Amino acid sequence: QVQLVESGGGLVQAGESLRLSCAASGTIFSINTMAWYRQAPGNQRELVATTTSSGATNYADSVKGRFTISRDNTKNTVYLQMNSLKPEDTAVYYCKANLKMVAWRNSGDYWGQGTQVTVSS
Repeated sequence: QVQLVESGGGLVQAGESLRLSCAASGTIFSINTMAWYRQAPGNQRELVATTTSSGATNYADSVKGRFTISRDNTKNTVYLQMNSLKPEDTAVYYCKANLKMVAWRNSGDYWGQGTQVTVSS
């Protein structure tokens, strides 16, 4: 009963920008951490950035200074602004939310279906 839907991926040239969005919907009591991961062909899924419910953020070293994660708690949505994109940023980008569906249950992790980002050189 929880769905995360990503959007905003596409094909861009090196140096350009993209903005990804991920909206959570369904039975949601509260959302804790929201995060973006990515997975390139042949590689393991890696953490790109996280943001807590209070707005604290953390980034992978490879994207620091280029990517910015933000969230709109009123819309249950997390964003990833990606600037100065490089070919090595090419991957499927996934969002993850740690949330509670109801107050008396433990929180759990929910994933989106992924959106492709391709950066050409």
